[in-house]
Amino acid sequence: MQSASALNLTVSPTSQYLSKTSIQLKVSRPLFHDVRQGFTTCRYRIVDKLGYGGYSTVWLARDTHLEHYVAVKVGIANSLPHETKILRALSAPTSVPPSVRAGRDSIPVPLDEFEVTDPNGTHPCYTTTPARCNLREVSFSRLFPLEVARALSGGLVLAVAYMHSQGYVHGDIHLRNILVKLPASFDGLSTEAFYEQYGKPETVSITQRDGGSLPPHVPPKAVLPLYLGKKAEEFTLQDAQVLLGDFGEAISPISSPRSGEYCHTPVPYYPPEALFEPQAPLSYPADVWSLATAVWEILGMKAIFSTEAPEDEVTSQQIDVLGPMPQAWFSAWVERSYFLNEDGRPVEGREVWPVLDLAFEQGVREHRRQGGVGDFDDDETAAILELMRGMLRFKPEERLTIEEVLHSEWVSKWVMPDYERSLHAQKSR
Repeated sequence: MQSASALNLTVSPTSQYLSKTSIQLKVSRPLFHDVRQGFTTCRYRIVDKLGYGGYSTVWLARDTHLEHYVAVKVGIANSLPHETKILRALSAPTSVPPSVRAGRDSIPVPLDEFEVTDPNGTHPCYTTTPARCNLREVSFSRLFPLEVARALSGGLVLAVAYMHSQGYVHGDIHLRNILVKLPASFDGLSTEAFYEQYGKPETVSITQRDGGSLPPHVPPKAVLPLYLGKKAEEFTLQDAQVLLGDFGEAISPISSPRSGEYCHTPVPYYPPEALFEPQAPLSYPADVWSLATAVWEILGMKAIFSTEAPEDEVTSQQIDVLGPMPQAWFSAWVERSYFLNEDGRPVEGREVWPVLDLAFEQGVREHRRQGGVGDFDDDETAAILELMRGMLRFKPEERLTIEEVLHSEWVSKWVMPDYERSLHAQKSR
């Protein structure tokens, strides 16, 4: 492990609550490590900010030893290096089934690991190859071409299949954690050329909520995350290279089980067993449910369930779309009377979501036709819906396994050919 002094990183607490003009400091106990701009004597020369979350910040940096770009992920103080342990295990498998071998290329490989110590404590850090963007960022810009949507879905399915083959559950699959790789040519950009193409880091002011002076260790400016992506309709098969990200919720169901009550997946992608069987351990079927919701969103850039509704409303939408839930769950659902009568019919006046077939027609196919980016024909639509029904079964033990997903008609007949073409296009770049 390298020491903090080897990196020449600077410390100060910061906030993750952003506005257009300023950042207000809302943390009473600072846990983040602020990486200041302009230090050039260390190995990792900070270039810009890639992103942030509740437990880490991610920075684009230039490795001055190897002359390439890396993503430096800096965890909050005194957090455990959970991700790197799992990523190192996934990057050194003992055996890999041939059917999922390609999925290994969609898992980040830790390049370096170190710690940074500051007044808040010790921050675990590691570097990986940087990504272009996540699919949530792209989802605000229309739709992917058909072949790109299929290729992205194929890469994601293979990544999850590879994880499951190695005994791990990702535990947090949604578009924000699905990344797209940068082209190999990106490393050829000098820092100066990078700034010419993408601009200098964008900063905003940090202020106290009460208008008072900032604490001595708080910087006056914070860096906004950089966007390296492009519009969805501009993606080609060369660009359709998936990288599964954020392994902070990943588990081994055998060696480190976790019950559903500790599931932190966002509500629209949350496996229902985590809500209705909170004491039961989560396992591979939880990933299959979340994977289905992610693939649906890749195809139509619209979530199958509301991204703004609370969990009870999302539960009612799941019943609308998929049909009745298990009776034991329905009986245990405290808020059911606000959404459904005892016979399972929607209460009068409630917005009812369309059944699965109609939801796909209205939320995916019509959306694609209006966008002029290609539509699925009836045969492919039938295969997609058959797969979704198998992946979105309420009871986890009744869901398709990831191997069954991989060998389903849609994945075999439509997805994998475009995925293979994307690999060929990438090699010929």
